[in-house]
Amino acid sequence: MIEYDFKKDEKINSLKTKHELATLEEVIEGSFDGILVTDGEGNVLMMNQSYVRNTGIKREELLGKNVREFINPVWMKNSVVLLTIEQRQPVSLNHTTKNSKNIMVTGTPLFNKDGSIKLVVVNTRDISEIYELREELLKAKEMEKYYLDQINGENVEKINSCEKEIVVANAKMQEIYALAGKVAAFDTTVLITGESGVGKELVARFLHNENPIRNKKPFIEVNCGAIPENLLESELFGYVEGSFTGANKGGKKGLFEAADGGTLFLDEMGEMSLNLQVKLLRVLETRTILRVGSSEQVPVDIRIIAATNKKLLDKIEDGSFRDDLYYRLNVINIEIPPLRERIDEIAPLALKFINRFNEKYGQNKKLTYEIIKEFEAYPWKGNIRQLKNIIENMVVLSNGDYLQLSDIPWLLGTCEKKITQTHREETMAEILARVERHVLQEAKEKYGSTRKIAVALDMDQSTVVRKQNKYGI
Repeated sequence: MIEYDFKKDEKINSLKTKHELATLEEVIEGSFDGILVTDGEGNVLMMNQSYVRNTGIKREELLGKNVREFINPVWMKNSVVLLTIEQRQPVSLNHTTKNSKNIMVTGTPLFNKDGSIKLVVVNTRDISEIYELREELLKAKEMEKYYLDQINGENVEKINSCEKEIVVANAKMQEIYALAGKVAAFDTTVLITGESGVGKELVARFLHNENPIRNKKPFIEVNCGAIPENLLESELFGYVEGSFTGANKGGKKGLFEAADGGTLFLDEMGEMSLNLQVKLLRVLETRTILRVGSSEQVPVDIRIIAATNKKLLDKIEDGSFRDDLYYRLNVINIEIPPLRERIDEIAPLALKFINRFNEKYGQNKKLTYEIIKEFEAYPWKGNIRQLKNIIENMVVLSNGDYLQLSDIPWLLGTCEKKITQTHREETMAEILARVERHVLQEAKEKYGSTRKIAVALDMDQSTVVRKQNKYGI
């Protein structure tokens, strides 16, 4: 209830009936805005609860006191009541309160017939929400500008490379693609190095697509770490009929022959066994292959591009990689920096992926300023592959059109938690499949090869390969 100090103004008490005062009391107390009334000297006569809420000053602290008592250099450097009395006209000002709110304060004088000030009515309104909305609007405008910049291609180089559009915003990456463009027309062997998920396959495809002769022929990618060692040789070189139990009748061409005239991309070269390294070196030197179980040399016309996330010089030191093969592969070396060193590419890459998954899943999700800033501060140990997977996760699981910080898995807690919360209508088998896919994806980003994943998860390598194929990892 509103409290009055009638001793301060006897005229108010004599002029108002109890009914009128009760009605006035209800009206003032029902106001969303804070209301405070003083006499012409600045003595506080009444206030409503909204004023207490807006200012953080209790009734008992104010009622019957003069506003001059509250002037201080911290949260009340001046009083709108005193300014109103001094200027004899309505006065408005912004004020930061004792409880750190931003409020708009307006004082209005009421005059006696003789021209003296009878009362000062102070109105307060919390504008913190307005400030917050203003900040959100400014951020929205920044994000709108960012989208327009991306659409208009400002500061972003778009490299059209046949099958895929490669977006490059980082100066180092622009140098890398300039180098790749220079050597693409030559058949020289290229070794691409860098952490897992940085985009080595994109550079390899670019090299193939920019070659005016080989781009009309196949580009075949082989993940040397994803194929069990006992199968990799037959996959690469092919085999003749009867060469081993289960061999197809009539034999089978290997990937070297399948890539004839085009490019063979050997990813995760650091996982290849020493036995296969010897045979690969022979192919590089003779441009011929021997199918498993055959003694007939088969000529192949291919360009070989190799890639690894391992430090091959260290592997040479420990005896797990041949130095002669290393120097045969490392004619041209292209080293791709991790995503954490290419912060200026995070936003355009995120935009590229969100557009891709919106189209794939029939959604219309949008990035926000807060999301981009959080992404730019994140270390991205899984690099571009991890960013792509996170965007897909958010597009599928988020509820609103605008992605929020709460939609980011590492801020939510765990991907599994969100999966079970969002898909409660799914069967247990479906939920477990989602969790299994996530675990395998995380393991791939951490360990790289299926052999290491199998050891870490205590699974057969063939099971890891099968499940990765099942989930499209």
